[in-house]
Amino acid sequence: MEADWEFEVGGDAPIIEAHWPGFVDLREDLRRAAELTEARLLQGLADALVRMNATNSPVWTSKTDVFDPGRLDADELDATREEAQHAIACYVDLLMRSDQQWNSQFKAEQSCREVCARLREIPLRCCRVDLVVRRALIEPERDDLGATAYLTACGRTDCDARSRLAECLAAFAAAIVTGLE
Repeated sequence: MEADWEFEVGGDAPIIEAHWPGFVDLREDLRRAAELTEARLLQGLADALVRMNATNSPVWTSKTDVFDPGRLDADELDATREEAQHAIACYVDLLMRSDQQWNSQFKAEQSCREVCARLREIPLRCCRVDLVVRRALIEPERDDLGATAYLTACGRTDCDARSRLAECLAAFAAAIVTGLE
C-alpha cells in the first residue's frame, strides 16, 4: 500500500475541530458508527471507526467524510491507468487519547513515519493513505496535535474502487490500533 505523511500546522492551515456541531462521540457508543451517513455510503467505514474508537485504540475520531477525489495519478496508487478509471476517497480526523497525546511535533512525526512504514508493508495495490498532522482544538484554549487521514482507492469500476477502499480502511485501522503512539 502507498502511504505518506506531512505537516500542515502553520498559517492558514486547516485545524481539526474536535467538538464541531454535529459531532458524534463514538467512544461513548460504538454502535452509532453504523448510523453515520458516511458509513452508509462506504462499506467498511463503520467497522474502521469502531476499531479506531474502541477503548484499546490510542486514537479517537472526530469527523469523517466520503468524497470523489477527482483526477488522480494512477502511479500514486500503484495502479495501471485501466485500474484507475474510478476512484473514491474518505478522510478521518484522528485525535490521540489523553494518555497518548502527541506533546511535540517530533512525537507526531515519529508516529506517522511508523504507521506509514507499517502500511507500505501491506501488499495492497490501487490505494493510498496520506496522514496530515494538524493543530487540533480538543479543549478550549489548548492547542493539541491531531492528524487527518486521507484514504483513496481506485478500480476498473466504481464497485472495485469501493471494495478496495474498504480493504484500505481495514488495513489502516489495524495499523493505527496496533502501532500508533
